[in-house]
Amino acid sequence: MQYTHLGRSGLLVSRLCLGTMNFGPQTSEEGSHQIMDHALELGVNFFDTANVYGWKIGEGWTEQIIGRWFAQGGGRREKTVIATKLFGKMGEWPNQSRISALHIRQACEESLKRMQTDYIDLYQMHHIDRECPWDEVWQAMDVLVQQGKVLYVGSSNFAGWHIARANETAKARHFVGLVSEQSLYNLNARAVELEVVPACKEYGLGLIPWSPLAGGLLGGALQKASEGRRASEQVQTNISKYRDKLEKYEALCKELGESPADVAIAWLLSNPVVTAPIIGPRTLDQLEGSLRAFDIELTAETIGKLDEIFPGHKTAPEDYAW
Repeated sequence: MQYTHLGRSGLLVSRLCLGTMNFGPQTSEEGSHQIMDHALELGVNFFDTANVYGWKIGEGWTEQIIGRWFAQGGGRREKTVIATKLFGKMGEWPNQSRISALHIRQACEESLKRMQTDYIDLYQMHHIDRECPWDEVWQAMDVLVQQGKVLYVGSSNFAGWHIARANETAKARHFVGLVSEQSLYNLNARAVELEVVPACKEYGLGLIPWSPLAGGLLGGALQKASEGRRASEQVQTNISKYRDKLEKYEALCKELGESPADVAIAWLLSNPVVTAPIIGPRTLDQLEGSLRAFDIELTAETIGKLDEIFPGHKTAPEDYAW
């Protein structure tokens, strides 16, 4: 396994991040525990979750599964860099969502209880809260850091200017600020290259791409169009929409002798701003298969061909000006 620093921090994390969104709704608790155990065996030490995962309001189903896994001992908690998120609705009362100081405090305490741990390695804001001032957010986060309940703070789904404003406000308060940003980023979704990627580079944030396979589109969707979730109406619609690109992409992957999924992950890993793409395996075989991406070295010529199929963005404002 390869490791890198999480952004400008001193924290070392694996270059693949284990996503847990399937744990509970798609993968049984026993299967989830097996996947996490095997991830540690493979050297994957970076796990990502969120208090809303499990999709039962207020229950934190996925965090509970992780907590019962931690409770088994054997160094599971000590070996794991756990990242979770807050923002989403966790109850019916007005302050049981978003990132007010009150909800930050409550959400953190609840996540700690569910995961049966006394600290969160990376506490991420799942979305921007345009109605909450940054001084309030950082004051609340600073208290959690001083109490030892949170070690690092990250963002998710932020715009570039949100990252800039957040970290400039943190700097004025002599607080570390954001060390990571979790964004939608894959060959077929490259909008973050306009402003988010440059902001991450400038402020030293590690970029954690979610949906690296575009919901299965980049995982050999044409060959597996009738299998699993690829058979869903939404995926079939996307396959029809992007069929021309997918045909060229899968042909290029065949020419390289590599699977489309591995090439998609390898492409993200080739970006120095990217810390770790989030993989969401539902089985042990899917987890092991993701490791092949480390052995793929994409040449400049191949990256150029990928850019022709999936055009990216220049840094703003050059992308839309001169």
